[in-house]
Amino acid sequence: MSVRTGELPSSQTEGLPAAEARFWTGDYYNQGNDQASGMMDKLKEECGVFGVFGHKDAAELSYYGLHALQHRGEESCGICTSDLGGDFHYHRGMGLVKEVFDRDRLDSLVGANAIGHVRYSTAGASRLANAQPLVFKYRGGDLAVCTNGNLVNEPIIRRELEESGSIFQTTSDTEVIAHMIARSPKDLVEAVKDAFARLIGGFAFLIMTKDVLIAACDPNGLRPMVMGRLGDAYIFASESCSFEVIGAEYVRDVLPGEIIVLDRSGIREERYAVLQRRSVCAMEYIYFARPDSDIGTINLHSARKRMGQQLALESFVDADIVTGVPDSSISAAIGYAEQTGIPYELGLIKNKYTGRTFIQPSQELREKGVKMKLSAVRKVVQGKRVVMIDDSIVRGTTSLRIVNLLREAGALEVHVRITSPPFANPCYYGIDTPDRRDLIASSKTVEEIRKAINADSLYFLSKPGLLEAVGGAEGEYDRGLCLGCFTNDYPTPVEFEDAKATSCSCD
Repeated sequence: MSVRTGELPSSQTEGLPAAEARFWTGDYYNQGNDQASGMMDKLKEECGVFGVFGHKDAAELSYYGLHALQHRGEESCGICTSDLGGDFHYHRGMGLVKEVFDRDRLDSLVGANAIGHVRYSTAGASRLANAQPLVFKYRGGDLAVCTNGNLVNEPIIRRELEESGSIFQTTSDTEVIAHMIARSPKDLVEAVKDAFARLIGGFAFLIMTKDVLIAACDPNGLRPMVMGRLGDAYIFASESCSFEVIGAEYVRDVLPGEIIVLDRSGIREERYAVLQRRSVCAMEYIYFARPDSDIGTINLHSARKRMGQQLALESFVDADIVTGVPDSSISAAIGYAEQTGIPYELGLIKNKYTGRTFIQPSQELREKGVKMKLSAVRKVVQGKRVVMIDDSIVRGTTSLRIVNLLREAGALEVHVRITSPPFANPCYYGIDTPDRRDLIASSKTVEEIRKAINADSLYFLSKPGLLEAVGGAEGEYDRGLCLGCFTNDYPTPVEFEDAKATSCSCD
């Protein structure tokens, strides 16, 4: 029986309290309520984008590309194609890529050009109206837009547009761009350049009309985008791992402040802004991007191994085994083990079938909610001194639960090592972070955090150690990374009255 509404069959709910008659929260399996439930406090990406120009199987390529980017957004997805007649065909839905699209749906998305999107909502509510790509009618015909990131000054621009007569259909900041383009008297490319020049924040945009595809990144390069080739077709994606899936060849990263225009006359590369300060999000290296992706010349798995090695140099502790919190910390744990000679073991196993929400648990189960996503391997950790490697501590609740999970499995000691500096400041550029008051590192010392998470010892990777491990461009400010969440030093202005940190509280 297929149950899509979130309700258990009536035959199974007799005698159950109303709250327990729901098999999952919300109206679809993967609706994200982790932040509300407090079951996990990991950071969340906002989304991922994928684009194709000039391939007969554009929709199918987009499907596989978005599937490879699924870790960047699990709440909604969509694909829009443009055929030779200039008609748009699109479909969007709530849930995972494999749930939203089937063979018949993909066959209906005809055309050689496409843009696609996977989304996790940080700015704008989690609902179908905000699923991307957003598609609009304007004087030039159809316009489709999707983005990864967040616009700090979006509330200011939205208010100006509303006061001058614009009517918004969504709460997504992506719609602001469409209104700015539609209201401009200039041609499409110049209108896009003028619109981007007004934006403050971190973003990677794909924009499509009936015969043009435009790709662009913010002037600081905060949000990544890469360009590839597949035969004569051009491919764009948030991460290079999606190229491997479809057999495309990586060409280069889209540069900060660059706009790439593809049409029937070919490809041209222009600038809408000069590079002010290259600031690639450090959390892409630490946590978000898949380990088989590259940013520039840097492979993420290799960078994370170096973070683990650097942690070992800075904070060695005598122990019996090293384990990583799956999946993002496995590479670093391997690096720590190699550097120290302490054996690496799979002390923690991830349940890969829970999604972001799984069930609406009873209070007792909610207290042990982390066990739905992680299990300790008792025979591995029992009677051992364990070094647990993780990528960050946000609120501290999940770290406490994982430490206690290891202790309950019989670990004698649990020493926590984090592959980033203390996360003490909110992000304004497309990462879902709590209010500053809820970030444990904003108000507690390292020793206080250690006590709060019940660890025997705790160490955060130093800023110099992180920069050395990532290996960014020497001579550039912070080696070309944005470290605002660690240092409170942001590459763009954020002190607006309505400045919008990407937090689940902004919905």
